[in-house]
Amino acid sequence: MRIIPAIDIIEGACVRLSKGDYSTKKVYNENPLEVAKQFEAHGIKHLHLVDLDGAKSKHIVNHKILEEIASKTSLKVDFGGGLKTDDDLRIAFESGAAQITGGSIAVKNPDLFTTWIKTYGSDKIILGADAHHRKIAVSGWLEESDDDVVEFITNYQEKGARYVICTDISKDGMLEGPSFDLYEEILEASLKVSKDFPIKLIASGGISTFVELPKLAALGCEGTIIGKAIYENRISLKQLENFIVSN
Repeated sequence: MRIIPAIDIIEGACVRLSKGDYSTKKVYNENPLEVAKQFEAHGIKHLHLVDLDGAKSKHIVNHKILEEIASKTSLKVDFGGGLKTDDDLRIAFESGAAQITGGSIAVKNPDLFTTWIKTYGSDKIILGADAHHRKIAVSGWLEESDDDVVEFITNYQEKGARYVICTDISKDGMLEGPSFDLYEEILEASLKVSKDFPIKLIASGGISTFVELPKLAALGCEGTIIGKAIYENRISLKQLENFIVSN
């Protein structure tokens, strides 16, 4: 299972929110590159970079930070937040993103998102399935749709999506543990769609202790995104380094 630390950006700083609420913003570091280099120094190879300004503005904003991290570290960055147009996507990839994550666009313009999967390939495009009480949330989690998270994911699996980041918003930033039952349900539903091409599920939201990581791996999660647990020293970078080496 891949370990994927998260860096969320507001006004150039590394921040964390609780349940996606911008009013709960806590700044952890003014220099995202410095944080990324700390991750890299502990053997971490992947990074989840979220442009929260972009999510709110509905277009890419912090691509210069993406470019700096991608060019000055060896981290493979998946980038999300505010990607709404072909031009946004072009800028993200030209700035060094290895993958991009699309959430709101997959709800509001499914034809365009499906075209991105076909054009760039399912290894480059991650489906962002962020849910609140099982309903997909969009626009930086400021709006809720009528789409059930499991149906949303399996529908896109049938359209060729392979990578999925699923965040239970009620858990995000709360340090109360991830939604094991939801992830198990998603993985079981995915196998019913295709045993040969099941989704690669990346768990996100609520990771609070190191012991949760082997449990997520045992469920079959392909990766897990860890944010506040790192910044609040609930999980150390050394623990993550040892996990990566042992796996």
